[in-house]
Amino acid sequence: MNSNIKYQISTIQSQLESAYPADEAEALAWWIAEELTGLSRTQLQIGCKDTTFFANMQKIQPIIDRLLHFEPIQYIFGHTLWAGLDLKLTPATLIPRPETAELVERINDQMVNDQMVNVLDIGTGSGCIAIALKKAHPEWQVTGIDISPEAIEVARENARRNNVDVHFEVADIFNLQSPITNHQSPITNHQYDVVVSNPPYIRESEKVSMNPNVLDYEPASALFVPDGDPLRFYRRIAELRLGRQLFFEISEYFSDEIEDLLHQSGYTDIHTYRDIYGKPRITTGKLL
Repeated sequence: MNSNIKYQISTIQSQLESAYPADEAEALAWWIAEELTGLSRTQLQIGCKDTTFFANMQKIQPIIDRLLHFEPIQYIFGHTLWAGLDLKLTPATLIPRPETAELVERINDQMVNDQMVNVLDIGTGSGCIAIALKKAHPEWQVTGIDISPEAIEVARENARRNNVDVHFEVADIFNLQSPITNHQSPITNHQYDVVVSNPPYIRESEKVSMNPNVLDYEPASALFVPDGDPLRFYRRIAELRLGRQLFFEISEYFSDEIEDLLHQSGYTDIHTYRDIYGKPRITTGKLL
């Protein structure tokens, strides 16, 4: 490895280790280097291009300082790479997780033989699920809704930057009356082939065990639900019965309850699948 690169990565890493484990600090150091040079880690390691980037710590130190206050690096740089997509991110949108990519893969696997599929993504946020599905299946019709106008603007920008045509609109599933026209939202006029949602599912009481990079920066409305009614979003989506196949990302603590809820709402062929960490994370069901 280029000795100068190795030294500078080590310098950044050593500062970050006051707040992060060594392996995470190293990963963040490389992330900074890749972002600000436009080079991959491999290119930097083999020294295929000469760069004076590391000589100017004035560019790097403000980033390190923000990381030491636990601001997510995805918000610092304003985007992230996820499931092959380059996604704009702001504090109005959650940072997409690997588990959510597994949700997309599950839909792709189960709908592999379906050519014309109409999809509704409820609580779309950055638009990551809707855009990933449209990218994989250009022939599908995909709609994403979210209660946050700011999130919908980000989702629309992400569709443009990833060259897909996804329809996004502001909608509240607990009040589908349009505040502009006083008419029912257009989504209620459709029967979708697939309804997918990664709704808020973390109980307020779980905050005590969460890290400040999530608690202090990511949108609380997209994360938390009351302890007294943690399944409110799942119940409402199931009751709406908008799609013949339903795909949920779920809390690991409520897989049995969500399966029961779907059964009570008339769904059949209900299954829960574990994520890469071995936790119950995806529940699916069908309407007859």
